[in-house]
Amino acid sequence: MDGRTSRVMVGFRGAGAGEEALTWGQRDVWDLMRRTGRTMNIGGTVRAAGGETVEGVAALLRFLVTRHQALRTRIRLVGGEPRQVVFESGELPLEVVDAADGAEPDVVAEAVRVRYQTTPFDPAREWPVRMAVVRAGGRPTHVVVMYYHVLVDGFGIDAVVRDLANLGHDDAPVTGVGPLELARQQREPAARRQSDLALRHWERQLRRLPARGARPVNATADRGEPRFWEVVCESPALALAVRAVAARTGVASGPILLAAYAVALARATGAAAAVVQVVVSNRFRAGFAEAVGSLRQFGVCVVDAGGPFDDVVARAWTAAIGAFKHGYYDALAHRELMDRAARGLADDVDLSCYLNDRRTETRDEATGPAPDPAAVRAALPRTTVRWGVREPTYDGTFYLHVEEVPGAIGYTLWGDTHRYPPAVIERCARDVEAVVVDAALGYET
Repeated sequence: MDGRTSRVMVGFRGAGAGEEALTWGQRDVWDLMRRTGRTMNIGGTVRAAGGETVEGVAALLRFLVTRHQALRTRIRLVGGEPRQVVFESGELPLEVVDAADGAEPDVVAEAVRVRYQTTPFDPAREWPVRMAVVRAGGRPTHVVVMYYHVLVDGFGIDAVVRDLANLGHDDAPVTGVGPLELARQQREPAARRQSDLALRHWERQLRRLPARGARPVNATADRGEPRFWEVVCESPALALAVRAVAARTGVASGPILLAAYAVALARATGAAAAVVQVVVSNRFRAGFAEAVGSLRQFGVCVVDAGGPFDDVVARAWTAAIGAFKHGYYDALAHRELMDRAARGLADDVDLSCYLNDRRTETRDEATGPAPDPAAVRAALPRTTVRWGVREPTYDGTFYLHVEEVPGAIGYTLWGDTHRYPPAVIERCARDVEAVVVDAALGYET
């Protein structure tokens, strides 16, 4: 598929160097990766601009690594504990992959992306960004980029993209807190107070949970292997139904989808309330919006899923506000809290259901007229539901990811087939759409 692969070494020299403990967000991802064994590498592929050159991509890579401490950081273990080390200078490889004669550049680029995605970073010896140029006939066609998730999260990638506007202006100030400064800030009294406040919120929410029964185990013949299965859904009807419920309740689409997920989980698990850990970007905090680093942590939502859906939406909105306010905390102290909670709660209380709403453009829509119910019904046949990837390891019993899709809401639900049969996982995914559509059409949910 590939032809020849070569490397161009790209040197860099940037401002700031030193060693610090991991930040809270870094430690959160570090522990998650060790617990699950997943690479969690994040990135993607873009088509090369017309006239792009290998030299131009190398200059781009040099520019980004020079400016952003997170991209010239490595991890070293001290007594078994990870620490971040930011280097002032060094060099890293830019891969140049020439597609073989007759090979499709799209296919070659995807193969590079998959290789980057599935190959673990060596954080002690490898820089946290991989970049490749794919060429066909000597002309760049694609650029593939992948990041080490401990040091860069999805919103950090967005900040990298925005910083491209400064390419060619090396004297432009770097905005957003750097990882070394953030680690120092998190030792200060103000940050410690914030962490203590957040953890008290988690404790209050967890105390609401019942103590009874035994954790469900899927003992049926359809216990899946690999263990974790993905359901991939795309629903124009859900997008319309969310707008209808938003117009009626005045609540944005994010809490509406959280409410739908809570109802779907309650149906799948038999619990009266759903415990959902939601991804909190923390980019709304002062100095964090343009930071290239890892700041995402989890907030906790305990949502009573009973009664009319509009009531569940109201409870989900309240829970989400608390979760986002209290989604910034010392990751080590949080892990100790969760370990204590797990010992004190009943076996059937599942603390490992997650929601990651990755949308940026449509998640806050709650204005405009409600779509006609006939339009919602007419859109239902265009819903697509299919089984996706299967993995031996993932994080959580259920993990819902919501994506930006034009004219629809796209979402994937990962489920643990050792806990619930595949049919229950698929039903849970379908219920996310069904409960909102029923509410938009006036049916009791």
